[in-house]
Amino acid sequence: MIRTLSVKTRKRNELLDITDEVIKTVTESGVQNGLCHIFVPHTTAAVTINEKADPDVARDIETALERLVPPNDGYRHAEGNSDAHVKSTLVGVNEFVMVKEGNPVLGIWQAVFFCEFDGPRSRNCHIRVTGG
Repeated sequence: MIRTLSVKTRKRNELLDITDEVIKTVTESGVQNGLCHIFVPHTTAAVTINEKADPDVARDIETALERLVPPNDGYRHAEGNSDAHVKSTLVGVNEFVMVKEGNPVLGIWQAVFFCEFDGPRSRNCHIRVTGG
């Protein structure tokens, strides 16, 4: 089963919790044991798994990436979003989550985050569940 999730971002840099959509997709797939692959088909966005309990963690990740890869830092790319391309490369566009007994295997504090680095925009995120 493949599902395309539409994501609307509100800020230039933003981590959005999409865990509920991942859980919904796994449940609807009927797969009991397998893998859930989350893929972001954009060069200035990404996906990651990290802590959901404290929203400051997501904000700290945004801030740290901004410090590591500042905007307007003498990049050659003419569009003015080179920092977003670099952040996407650092974070990555894929995550895999195991599926066990019909549920995604995530730690108690973990969530799946869509990472926007060049927003606000309308984006897509593909979620594929496979298994036997």
